Amino acid sequence: MEPSTLTLFEALQQRVSEQIIGQHTLINRLMIAILADGHLLVEGAPGLAKTRAIKVLSDSIEGDFHRIQFTPDLLPSDLTGTEIFRPQDGSFQFQKGPLFHNLILADEINRAPAKVQSALLEAMAERQITVGRTSYPLPSLFLVMATQNPIEQEGTYPLPEAQLDRFLLHVNITYPDANEEQQILRLSRAEAMHQGDTSSFLLSQEDLQNARNAVLNLHLADTLESYIVQLIMATRSHDSAITRHLQYGASPRATIALDRCARAHAWLAGREYVSPEDIQNIAFDVLRHRLILTYEAEAEGLTADDVIRELIAHVAVP
Repeated sequence: MEPSTLTLFEALQQRVSEQIIGQHTLINRLMIAILADGHLLVEGAPGLAKTRAIKVLSDSIEGDFHRIQFTPDLLPSDLTGTEIFRPQDGSFQFQKGPLFHNLILADEINRAPAKVQSALLEAMAERQITVGRTSYPLPSLFLVMATQNPIEQEGTYPLPEAQLDRFLLHVNITYPDANEEQQILRLSRAEAMHQGDTSSFLLSQEDLQNARNAVLNLHLADTLESYIVQLIMATRSHDSAITRHLQYGASPRATIALDRCARAHAWLAGREYVSPEDIQNIAFDVLRHRLILTYEAEAEGLTADDVIRELIAHVAVP
């Protein structure tokens, strides 16, 4: 009997969890992003397995992986590719850049200037790259995980708030606890002795597409669909107590993201329906980068997460 799509995805998540210790939220959000066909921005201190997480995921999915280290001297063509002159016949041939891989790690995205950031974000949104008069489609499996280091701000180019909306999720990660740190030590020692994981699990792109279809077909009650809309509308309404903290609310892209991610969250939990808890659990990562706080709110020490908590408490669950 062939294993179900959910069983295959559970095996994928288990394999990644065995290699990435202490970052349960990051692993779950990576799974949600790939199921919802979106991209994620990950923020955390150095050494918290951000790079390792997407590398392990790429080793377990049919497709290829490329890491791009963003630096101030990077050019847009370093991402997209460029046309190379062929002197033998006097023609130009397009040389594809690293964005034509399936899984991309955009490491320290805020270290590259605006033109480079725009080239990446345009490719994420349009799923194609245009050079001259020709457009080149990107692979159907195309996921970008961009990272930011919250410690160093000198020599960085903060992403514009409007462009942050292109990311499906914004995930904050923290340090592992003492028990997890000890497990990391043992895993590192085993790998140094070449005794690490040697399994050959590989999720095909066909199985991934089947999983995405299953997520899209998951039952979402009309009342919960309205709940998602009301959460987003409350960030824009002038009558809402929430908007006193906000310059701008969330866009319709946030509504779509909350719907897709809540479905993926429920599907990964093995349920055949979406619950209010699924929506509330994923709301922080969906809305964190989409809400622009007022200067007064920032002066009071409020964060986007504080406003989202207030939002969830303010909007009644049907």
